[in-house]
Amino acid sequence: MYTVPNYNRMLADRVRVEAYARALQQAIRPDSVVVDIGAGTGIMTLLACRFGARRVFSIEPDDVIQVACEVIRASGYADRAEFFQQLSASVTIPERADVIVSDLRGALPLMESHLPTIVDARQRFLKPGGVLIPHSDTLWAAVAEATDLYSSQVLSQAPDGLRFDFEPARRRACNHLLKANVSPDQLLVDPQCWATLDYSRVESADSSGELRWTVKRDGTAHGIILWFDTILAPGVEFSNSPAAPELIYGKVLLPFEQPVSLAVGDGVSLGLHADLVRGNYIWRWNTRVDDGASPGKVKAEFAQSTFFAAPLSPVQLRKQSASHVPLPNADAEIDYLVLSQFRDGTPLGQIAHRLVQQFPGRFSSEVDALTHVAELSLKYSQ
Repeated sequence: MYTVPNYNRMLADRVRVEAYARALQQAIRPDSVVVDIGAGTGIMTLLACRFGARRVFSIEPDDVIQVACEVIRASGYADRAEFFQQLSASVTIPERADVIVSDLRGALPLMESHLPTIVDARQRFLKPGGVLIPHSDTLWAAVAEATDLYSSQVLSQAPDGLRFDFEPARRRACNHLLKANVSPDQLLVDPQCWATLDYSRVESADSSGELRWTVKRDGTAHGIILWFDTILAPGVEFSNSPAAPELIYGKVLLPFEQPVSLAVGDGVSLGLHADLVRGNYIWRWNTRVDDGASPGKVKAEFAQSTFFAAPLSPVQLRKQSASHVPLPNADAEIDYLVLSQFRDGTPLGQIAHRLVQQFPGRFSSEVDALTHVAELSLKYSQ
């Protein structure tokens, strides 16, 4: 989860905030109803109120929504804002919205449940002809030279004199998405678009693209750099591209298994896929580098995926197999007791007292037990 300092860093990104302000001012009319998804500390809700929205439904699942409530109240807009501390998919609002605003992206728009959230909100919250902010994102890719980043995060080496083999760590590291900032002079090819997300039409959370480049300058390729250009509203745009001012988002590097020496005229082919699986994206990038000076000769070929980045435990995998017969452990017995007491309508303090009596080896005091019960209450109670 983000912390308040994280949100303050977002607030300090003037390019981002001023662009959203222009888009909201363009969209909002005196009778407008606005939905702010992922409200954070409340900047979009504040802007919507300032520009004259009649009603703003501010949605944020994290406790930081309490900060937003205080900020909106201190700014004099408490009569126009209504807050929901829930995921937007669980929220029902009393009237349809003229405008939905969100910034659920990370370094890329393909992040966790961003797209399913927007599709659901568009279908359930937005009036016909209503406005989505942002309107669309265009995703770009280029082959990049990133020596320092690659050396520090992919090339796992023990200190000099220690003869240890960290190859298992390197194999996993090169299948991670790395947050990166690169400059235009680190690009070895011309950027190409690999996907466009039109939020008024998008239905699938998955994206893919097939690209081919001809190398423009000699260099060492360390991976594929990805970024987005966004259109918030007609005439209101910004980008986190290497050529743009640095924004809060950063960019993403898909590292190669090994650095590849490139020469002018070499060909680089890329198959890129991002598939949403249980709330997280699995990325796949298949790369081939053809020698421009020797037709038919392949300099390098990689098949990579974030699936390969995870250190998979055989014990944990067995526990998830269809044939596994689970035997409840002590934690299961404790939680079963707590949940059964929820169903009976027992207050948390009484449940904690029973836990101490029945599981004295696990809970040293009622305060300790109440902490555990309260965590389950946050997760399972209405």
